[in-house]
Amino acid sequence: MKAGGVKIIPGVISIAVTLLIWFAVPVPDGVSADAWHLLALFVGTVVAIIGKVMPIGALAIIAITLVALTGVTNDSPAKAIKDALSGFSNSLIWLIGVAIMISRGLAKTGLGNRIGYYFISLFGKKTVGIGYALAISELVIAPVTPSNTARGGGIIHPIMKSIASSFGSSPEQGTSKKIGHYLALVNYHINPITSAMFITATAPNPLIVKLIADATGAQISISWTTWALAALLPGLICIALVPLVVYAIYPPEVKSTPDARTFAKTKLAEMGPMSFGEKVMIAVFAMLLVLWAGVPAMIFGPALAVNTTAVAFLGLAVLLISGVLTWEDVLKEKSAWDTVVWFSALVMMATFLNKLGLVHWFSTVVQSGIQGFGFGWEVSALILVATYFYVHYFFASTTAHITAMFAAFYAAGLALGAPPLYLALLLAGASSLMMSLTHYATGTSPIIFGSGYVSMEDWWIMGFIMSVVNLAVWAIVGGVWWKILGYW
Repeated sequence: MKAGGVKIIPGVISIAVTLLIWFAVPVPDGVSADAWHLLALFVGTVVAIIGKVMPIGALAIIAITLVALTGVTNDSPAKAIKDALSGFSNSLIWLIGVAIMISRGLAKTGLGNRIGYYFISLFGKKTVGIGYALAISELVIAPVTPSNTARGGGIIHPIMKSIASSFGSSPEQGTSKKIGHYLALVNYHINPITSAMFITATAPNPLIVKLIADATGAQISISWTTWALAALLPGLICIALVPLVVYAIYPPEVKSTPDARTFAKTKLAEMGPMSFGEKVMIAVFAMLLVLWAGVPAMIFGPALAVNTTAVAFLGLAVLLISGVLTWEDVLKEKSAWDTVVWFSALVMMATFLNKLGLVHWFSTVVQSGIQGFGFGWEVSALILVATYFYVHYFFASTTAHITAMFAAFYAAGLALGAPPLYLALLLAGASSLMMSLTHYATGTSPIIFGSGYVSMEDWWIMGFIMSVVNLAVWAIVGGVWWKILGYW
């Protein structure tokens, strides 16, 4: 039931939760009234996001307004509005917004499709080979597509459906199990892994970087290169396992697919020679990766170090100057502007919850609960991460989950004695890998699930199996890898 643009029942629930925390729940010892009231606004906002009361950008505007009007961050109205708008000055937010604008070029030029069909033409003799082709295609475009939904649902999924249809595998004909069921599961379960591998592979990752920096007093500030290098080995192992694990649990009826290579080559022939726009996209792609990885600074010294967000703006500028993207394209990229708005609001609220001491208080509560078991930091950290991970069964948004829980769980883990960077990298990986669990876990899942190739039962079974596999790889292989790199 809706009134205007608002879902009434979830809206009433979110307002009731806010008022309940604000007025009815006593302020705990050690927590200021302003911190508690900001928590009420924050929890109400998260509940509204989960309930999809309004578009998340609209909810962000309301949250900014309430923070400014209630003065929970500052008694001065002028300073309160300045605080409420402070998230817009965060460079990491603009990194994601601009990267989403850049990723529009993948779809506009057709380069995303060309990459997918190219890898299928190489590896498509077997069904499992098509699975790996989809996986490699995801991995290649992940660093410059901060919307995991656009990448997995908008670019890779149509290619997957085309391949399945070419083999007569479709839900409408009752032939999903021929090949489409298998490819859809691979299509989906690669998406959380590539999202975990780069700061710029999914929108909430920069928020995690900010929360970690806040929790450690900026002693740990994870760079694009640090994140990518840390996730490289566990990420590649998880990607290598997905097509095989899915094949073992749900083997396709069609196992040999010699026609897939022909199909992909036909599609590539239809696309013709690489266009000017595609060539420019490849050049920009290469430039972004080189500069984000800090290669010039490594070779020629720190004088040539470039800010990560500045690099993203440079890439967008090149696309605008070359005409690959027009200003109209940029203005039409609603998801980018939407992301800038809602991220700014959530980052602002999370930042002030930390400044006002609420995160420290809550982390102490979590820490005390786990400490009561009497385990060492190793087991305690695993309990903490597993709890954080599987609570995602109750979330339909990774952003809402991360915003609500990451900072407190990270602070609790630090208090339990876990090495700061080890814990940061493990929780950061878990924040994307938890997307594997359900058919509503992130924006990509309803797109692929909605295509009808996989039943809900199969989706949840496969999701739980992959969650165990991915978490184990990230915790064990990742932990050893990070030790070798000297991260802890």
